[in-house]
Amino acid sequence: MTVTKSKDPIAEFNKWFAEAEAAEPVNPNAMTLATCTVDGRPSARMVLLKDVSDQGFTFYTNLESRKGTELANNPLAALCFYWKALARQVSIEGSVEAVDDVEADEYFASRSRMSRIGAWASKQSRPMTGRFELEKRVAEFTAKFHVGAVPRPIFWSGFRIVPKTIEFWQEHQFRLHQRVLYTRAGDGWKMETLYP
Repeated sequence: MTVTKSKDPIAEFNKWFAEAEAAEPVNPNAMTLATCTVDGRPSARMVLLKDVSDQGFTFYTNLESRKGTELANNPLAALCFYWKALARQVSIEGSVEAVDDVEADEYFASRSRMSRIGAWASKQSRPMTGRFELEKRVAEFTAKFHVGAVPRPIFWSGFRIVPKTIEFWQEHQFRLHQRVLYTRAGDGWKMETLYP
């Protein structure tokens, strides 16, 4: 399998992603998200891709988490997908924008009820005294919402990485890998092959 050198990197990504969904047993949508503080201190973690379109790559989080605050203060990020079963990687760099409230509400409503309650209960990235503290908060919000609707918290939403570059990497023998880099150029993309 090789990069097809399509002129549209989003279409190429969707093709690779469909193949990853068929090949990877767990979370083919897992991606490393790298963010940075305004003074240049980087951090990285795994998040789950929830949507991809010509606009970019979308994930959701607690806006008060470390990644949320870093993105609010420095709206640039990098993503990296690695699919071991296919020996493939896709790296993305770009600017970050918040999704609108309608889009965030629609996605939040699609989550399981307990995931929605968990979003209310978790003070993501902040210290806690122990697991019981989290379980207590889950119980409190379960009682609060009882059998009614669980609205999206104001501190929970999504970010979209608007790609400036997308690189496709395919493993080959003897470390002679194939790399194809797409760089945003006006309304289109410039494509070039890189040395491995």
